[in-house]
Amino acid sequence: ITRRESFNHLSRWLEEARQNGNPNMTIMLIGNKSDLEHRRAVSTKEGELFAQENGLVFLETSAKSAANVETAFIKTADNIYEKIKEGLYDPSREGNGVKLGVMAAAPK
Repeated sequence: ITRRESFNHLSRWLEEARQNGNPNMTIMLIGNKSDLEHRRAVSTKEGELFAQENGLVFLETSAKSAANVETAFIKTADNIYEKIKEGLYDPSREGNGVKLGVMAAAPK
């Protein structure tokens, strides 16, 4: 959210991702550095609008404070799960980017 230049390149990066990826892939637009509100160069509204116009999931996060980082992963996983339920992804097919399984949590 602190670099207008990065936001201005989103359309090109999104086009490249869509040309090279699965047509049904989930793409999340993350506005990072929400802890630096005083340096904001891109408004939340702009991020939301870009995401809405391009069919993306949007969230602002702070890697520094970990604000919304876990939520970003959960929203992405939820979106993928919905696509599986809708038949857009077949988890039994290799190469679709979805692998079924359970991983044990790392010991703490």
